Amino acid sequence: MHSTYSNPRFAYRRSPDQLPGRVARHPVVIVGAGPVGVAAAIDLGLRGVRTVLLDDNDTVSVGSRAVCHAKRTLEILDRLGCGDAIVDKGVRWNLGKVFFGERKIYEFNLQSEAGHRRPAFINLQQYHFEEMLLQRLAELRTTDLRWRNQVVNVRNSDDGVELEIDTPDGTYRLAADWLIAADGARSAVRNALRLDFRGREFNERFLIADVVMKADFPAERWFWFDPPFHRNQSALLHRQADNVWRLDFQLGPDADPELEKLPERVIPRVRAMLGERLGGVEFELEWVSVYTFQCRRMEHFRHGRVLFAGDAAHLVSPFGARGANSGIQDIDNLAWKLELVLTGKAPHALLDSYDEERAMAADENILNSTRSTDFISPKNRASRIMRDAVLALSARHAFARTLVNSGRLSRPAVYRQSSLNTPDGEKFNDDLCPGAPCPDAPIDVDGKPNWLIDCLGRACSRGFVGLQFSDGKHSANMNQSSGIETLLITREPGNPGTVHDREGLAFRRYDAQPGTYYLIRPDQHVAARWRSFDAVAVASALARATAHHPVKDPAHAHA
Repeated sequence: MHSTYSNPRFAYRRSPDQLPGRVARHPVVIVGAGPVGVAAAIDLGLRGVRTVLLDDNDTVSVGSRAVCHAKRTLEILDRLGCGDAIVDKGVRWNLGKVFFGERKIYEFNLQSEAGHRRPAFINLQQYHFEEMLLQRLAELRTTDLRWRNQVVNVRNSDDGVELEIDTPDGTYRLAADWLIAADGARSAVRNALRLDFRGREFNERFLIADVVMKADFPAERWFWFDPPFHRNQSALLHRQADNVWRLDFQLGPDADPELEKLPERVIPRVRAMLGERLGGVEFELEWVSVYTFQCRRMEHFRHGRVLFAGDAAHLVSPFGARGANSGIQDIDNLAWKLELVLTGKAPHALLDSYDEERAMAADENILNSTRSTDFISPKNRASRIMRDAVLALSARHAFARTLVNSGRLSRPAVYRQSSLNTPDGEKFNDDLCPGAPCPDAPIDVDGKPNWLIDCLGRACSRGFVGLQFSDGKHSANMNQSSGIETLLITREPGNPGTVHDREGLAFRRYDAQPGTYYLIRPDQHVAARWRSFDAVAVASALARATAHHPVKDPAHAHA
């Protein structure tokens, strides 16, 4: 097989914590140096929290694995300081096409409106993604990263966590105030604590074939139901970096995984899919895998001082790219809360909201993922007849396309029912309700082009942020003594220290009028919004959003 990538090998180094008889204690230990664990270390490092990161391996992902990274993930990576490198290396795409047989039945644009810095998705192999995150982590110098450190036992108590860790030099013990378990689907931490992992397992098998070739296919997502080159099954085509193409083939539940991975089985499938389209272009296999999948999650993501994230906490099928993207959103939700707890600015109860909010997100992902799987692989003749009728109708009728499910693609979580939200007391559009992530818009800052989500990201790295909208006549009347950094967004250019909404998209996307004020959480989700600034209401909402008791004021009962 041809390879476009050589896995780096990271050296094991003995730590001073391994001295005999010593049990060192650290504020935060993270288990798992995959995308989720490294993102956690970066986010906490940017917030001034030093961490220890343990991994039982000595390299990044083998094989492309998770390749589709959604717009919300890219915005989080921008805040973490590595978005540009990852987007520049990846393949941007917004358009998807769905085929039934050989016929294209419709296409969809995931970002039909301009005025966003980032595309709907990029495709980038997981090994590149992980290596770029590790490079960013190394720049910060806030994490002690220990390769070939395997967790073999965990003891969780009211005041901390103790781990037993196996290394090439033997075992040692380590203590932590808080432990983040980001160690994947077979989580050693979850297994050591004997915690349940419930849900549904699917018998369906799928083949991944990464092929290296120079082809002129557009950077789009192509999904086939019952194509002529792979009858009665489904197939998927994606372009990745370095002229690598991801091909997925549904195999059915009875396929032999070892047999199907053999080149003499894979190459004819690839030729059948690409034959007429390739026009004789040569290709080489880079990586082949056969997988089944599960839709499962832990009942709770917080267990005392142990916090579970990514695949250690929840698993979904790959349709819709909801796995790795949801793991990065887990960390986006968790890091700021953990920092406030560590610095004494919020009670431990704030971490219960991590469990509350991300469990809601996991349930939504599992629901969508399960429905996608059931549509792609009908379990009986009646359901297949119904599915094929929907596909046939969708070629002519737009209403039927809403019923087609080739993988509902990852969307950012909206924490509508979160206990941290302050409900609206005035009339707003529901598109940006409390709990929703902030939308982007093109802006000018001091006369220079910029993006609102970037300005918010920089400010949110320092804490809660206020957004006040002005028409130039309304002054910035915010109570700066609250300690909330506030961005003033105006329709008029040239005012020093303000953000100019040069195309009017910020006002429209935030349903803003002159005087409208938003309180934004450190993860760029809306905590509360008002038609005019009120210091008592803002203080009450800030208290609620940090799990303190809201300020009591009968004049602001809605807060």
